[in-house]
Amino acid sequence: MKSLSEIETVAKRASKATGYSWGISEEVGKNIRLLEMFGLPGIRNLNEYFDKRKEQKFENLKLIKNENKPTTLQYCPIISGTSFLDQIKSLDNLKEIQFKEIAYPLLFLPFVSRASEIIGKRLFLKLDNNEFLLSFNNNICSNFINDEIIKTANIATIRLLENNDSFSEKEWNQLYKLSEDTFVEESDSLKNTAAGAGLTDND
Repeated sequence: MKSLSEIETVAKRASKATGYSWGISEEVGKNIRLLEMFGLPGIRNLNEYFDKRKEQKFENLKLIKNENKPTTLQYCPIISGTSFLDQIKSLDNLKEIQFKEIAYPLLFLPFVSRASEIIGKRLFLKLDNNEFLLSFNNNICSNFINDEIIKTANIATIRLLENNDSFSEKEWNQLYKLSEDTFVEESDSLKNTAAGAGLTDND
């Protein structure tokens, strides 16, 4: 089994060999490592995308808006993802961002996962019928269970989710009340043995 470090290094070098800059290639390496770590077919999708680039051109999306539609070609998932990651702080005020015609969108997904960590919000990504909940670049929940290649996302939608508790105030108070049973009242003996006890302030 290949190590994650080896996967990242080879993906980075292969990206450079196909014409991307070293900076972009480093991002690709991190992303493929992330996909494979989460059990998603990063290597498989990257290989086919690189093969497709030999015979087909893709559009580079530089400026992200709330609605993004290519002129004639499909969007490059790598350049689009890099732009999204670079601009995520300025996009934080948007509730939803939509992209049309992204090629090999699984290669776009890790950029969204990493963006979730940067802004400290969960992001919900929908690639046509495939759904992904990305939590601070630590976890991916998805209904995508096939180890397959997604060649195109006709519509990719990103929703920026507000950070809300999953429990009610009543549920919190119930648990907090139970936790109070571990509290110990501060007695004179505890005061005498607590950290710093017996020290004299000479200032």
